[in-house]
Amino acid sequence: MSSDKSDQLDFTTRLNCPICEGHSIKLGCKRGRYIQREFSLRECLNCTYTFIENPCVSFDRIYDENYYRAKGADPLTNYVFEFEHPDISIRVHEFRGIIESVGSVVGALADKSWLDFGSGGGGLVRHLNAVAPEAKFVAGFDEGWMADEARRHGIAILRNSELDDLHGSFDVVSAIEVLEHVLDPVETLSSIRKLLKPGGLFYYTTGNSAPFRKNMLEWSYVTPEIHVGFFNPKSVSAALERAGFEVQPALYTPGFDKIIKFKILKNLGFWRDSWIFDLVPWSAVSKLVDMKYRLSDLPLAVAR
Repeated sequence: MSSDKSDQLDFTTRLNCPICEGHSIKLGCKRGRYIQREFSLRECLNCTYTFIENPCVSFDRIYDENYYRAKGADPLTNYVFEFEHPDISIRVHEFRGIIESVGSVVGALADKSWLDFGSGGGGLVRHLNAVAPEAKFVAGFDEGWMADEARRHGIAILRNSELDDLHGSFDVVSAIEVLEHVLDPVETLSSIRKLLKPGGLFYYTTGNSAPFRKNMLEWSYVTPEIHVGFFNPKSVSAALERAGFEVQPALYTPGFDKIIKFKILKNLGFWRDSWIFDLVPWSAVSKLVDMKYRLSDLPLAVAR
């Protein structure tokens, strides 16, 4: 996207922390690749949440068809390819890992209800329906371009207007690489909390900013057009507690090796799975990667 097009987009400004409203300091600026302008990065002096000061809020323009075809701000993920080729996409490794990880916490999925919040094209919903037909109810929630495509193919993707009737309905709500996209983490997490039964599990993945705190501007996860907030264990705990969750100790749960396998392959530029990847000792590799990126340091969350 050229700079003249970026001038037609809408941006907002925030200086206080979106989680605790504390004072923040400016860490520096990073130029967008897709939206060619400078974005300012700030860190809260209280809860250490890091966020984009001047994010783009023209969401329909950012999360358009180009985004889902890997022609937008995230060229590493082709959601349309994953949707059209679910059996050969590397995403299946992440789905398997998520289900295994959730199962290690909540037990068997029989008679349990699961909502995937920010589900995009509903890939996890479709996978769950295929491998866990005993689950009571499985659905996604999203309102982007890809969600409409999924609905046309019969995948259960709820709209925002349908969520109010489902408060207190779910045993599990997942948000896979969602929180870094939202402007108001506490508001989003509070909405998720309302959807869960008391004691229900909120399962999420997002980058851990802690290993990069001294060089945030160099962290590749800082894609300021779409990633507007960056969490570490302290800041995500603050957000979760404010939203009504009980924060529980972080765990390297079963399934983490598959989730990290997907992340590695994605960042290497692969979309299509291959038998060659099975030759890699992922159990050992994933633990080494986790030692560096500390994804498993982010705490678990249960609805109070």
